Amino acid sequence: MTVADSGRGAPTTDAASGRAPAPSAMDRIRLAAYELFSTNGVRAVGVDAVVERAGTAKMTLYRNFPSKDDLVLDFLERRERLWSDEWLRAGCRARAADPSGRLLAVFELFGEWFAEPDFEGCAFVTTMLEYSDHEHPIRRDAVTRLAGIRGFLCDLARDAGLGDPEHVAAQWHLLMKGAIIAAHEGDRSAAAKARELGVLLLRSHGLPAS
Repeated sequence: MTVADSGRGAPTTDAASGRAPAPSAMDRIRLAAYELFSTNGVRAVGVDAVVERAGTAKMTLYRNFPSKDDLVLDFLERRERLWSDEWLRAGCRARAADPSGRLLAVFELFGEWFAEPDFEGCAFVTTMLEYSDHEHPIRRDAVTRLAGIRGFLCDLARDAGLGDPEHVAAQWHLLMKGAIIAAHEGDRSAAAKARELGVLLLRSHGLPAS
């Protein structure tokens, strides 16, 4: 299942009928926006495409989201929850018990992600690059979501006993973003290569890694 697919979630079941309740119009709009923005970027997708995919009226969209910017901000918040929290953070915790192992687990997850036929890349990076105005609220929000990932990496580096954990987190994030770009270029082994560099980085700080 792709990261974008995880946005669908598991439907709850209506106890009386035994059937999953139909999603609300707002839920369909949010899901349609999530899938379209994840795959095609933000600028290329208009509200007409969102309402068509959601099967709702444009008036319904604007009743819930006064502007497209509001819909994009909702998408970024949802992406952080599904990608950063429920996939990346939870996946690293599940794959390793120690902090340094969890740092390396990032690239194990990436390797599986890059191998998916519909690999879509990092929505925070692509959204940030689509807005050249550094003061635009959407660009600022994407930058904040990226900073949240570095915060997670910084916590792992600190727990691993690495000196200057913020610096290590920035270096690790560079490896992650570089691997994502390389995967976009078609290098499906980019995660393994980034992991090799991560091992060297940990060893340079005196931590055993393999």
